[in-house]
Amino acid sequence: MRLFSDAAKVAGMILNTLISGEGPPLVLLHGLFGAAKNLGALSRGLSPQARVIAMDLRNHGDSPHGAAMDFATMAGDVADTCAALGVARARVAGHSLGGKTAMMLALLRPELVERLAVLDIAPMRYDHDYDDYVKAMQAIELHPGLSRGEADAALAHVVKAAPMRAFLLNNLSLGAVPHWRAGLDEIGAAMPDLLSWNEPQGALPYQGPALFLRGGESDYVPDAAGPGIKRLFPRAVVETVAGAGHWLHAEKPAQVLASLQGFFFP
Repeated sequence: MRLFSDAAKVAGMILNTLISGEGPPLVLLHGLFGAAKNLGALSRGLSPQARVIAMDLRNHGDSPHGAAMDFATMAGDVADTCAALGVARARVAGHSLGGKTAMMLALLRPELVERLAVLDIAPMRYDHDYDDYVKAMQAIELHPGLSRGEADAALAHVVKAAPMRAFLLNNLSLGAVPHWRAGLDEIGAAMPDLLSWNEPQGALPYQGPALFLRGGESDYVPDAAGPGIKRLFPRAVVETVAGAGHWLHAEKPAQVLASLQGFFFP
C-alpha cells in the first residue's frame, strides 16, 4: 500500500507501508538494507491479533529518499506515517536499524508507543564494515540486461557470504533500466549517524513495557549493554534466543514470533 504521492516525496516523509490483519495497531521496522517485505513472516504471525503496519524506512524499499538519517529524523517519519494512518498509539517492534529507530521513537514520543520490542540491537555505538558494502553495490555497472548472477559475482569480491549478497541484492531492480531501490548515496553518507547512538537531550526514560530480544550467537547486544538499556528503558526485559545470530527473526522465526506474541498480547 503506497501512502505518498510524488509531491509528498518532496514535501514530507510519509513512509511506504504493508498492512495486514485487524485489531490494535502494531508497527514493524526492518534493519539496514532491508524492507517491510522482509518481515513477512512476523507480519503473518502477528496479523491474526493485530493490524500489522510494516514500514519501509527512508531510503529503503519503496519509501522516499532523503539525506538526513539520524534516528530522531527517522523516528519522526514513523510518527508522521502513523498520524497519516490515524494511529495515535501502537505496539512497536524493530530489528537492528529499525530497533534503534523504535527506541528513539519511544524516547521522543512515548505517548505513541504502547509497548516496545527491540530485536538484536542496543542503545550504543557500533563499528561495522557496511561502508564497504555500499561501495561494492555502487560499483556494479547497471546496464540493460544485467543479471542477478552477474551482480552477485561483482559483489562477491567484497561480500563473502552468499546469504548476505542475496539479502543486499533484494534492493536491486533488474530489467530494461536496472536501479537500486535503496538510496545508496544517502545511506553511505549517513553511515556515521547509523552506527552511532545519540540520546535525545531532555528526553525522559521510556516507562512502558520493553522487550529486548538478542541472538545467542550475536554480539550486537553484549552483557555490557545491560546498564544502558535499563537506564533508558527501566521496565526492559532482555531475552536471548539460543542458536540465533543477528537475523534472529529469520533464523529462529518460531521462537521470535512466540516471544513477540507473548509480549504484545499478554
